[in-house]
Amino acid sequence: MISSQERTYEVLKELGIEYELYEHEPIYTIEAAEELDRKMGLQICKNLFMSTRHSTEFYLILMPGEKRFNSGKVSKQLGVPRMTFAKDEYMKEYLGLLPGSVTPLGLIQDTNKVVNFIVDKDVMAMDRIAIHPCVNTATVIIKLSDLLEKILPYTGHTYRVVEIEQ
Repeated sequence: MISSQERTYEVLKELGIEYELYEHEPIYTIEAAEELDRKMGLQICKNLFMSTRHSTEFYLILMPGEKRFNSGKVSKQLGVPRMTFAKDEYMKEYLGLLPGSVTPLGLIQDTNKVVNFIVDKDVMAMDRIAIHPCVNTATVIIKLSDLLEKILPYTGHTYRVVEIEQ
């Protein structure tokens, strides 16, 4: 069985998606990524794995790294009960990911389409995004259009845009 990271690279190749790869020490927070951001010339995106309080619905949220997340406001926009951080066991089960490595590329592992993908409106203005390839010891830069127009259709996921206020 291949790792989630290896599977990610296979899918990127299969879909003809060009990417820049940066390997680095493990990064667990946006603050820890500041040096890498300077090296890449692009801020890594923040990715949150959330669920409703009773863990009946799951959300992967892609947002600019500098923004603060307000679960009440986002929950209201989505029309769902207030979200909370999902348990690590669900992250592993649905996305094949460990804490600190949350990424939209984990949707490749979500073959049952359990996780809803949410994108902040400010990300929609970006040409390229920096995200983990299913491990927090590497970062890839890909075109946002490749994520939305190639990877999501490949996984069978759709996305919804929300406005995460500063």
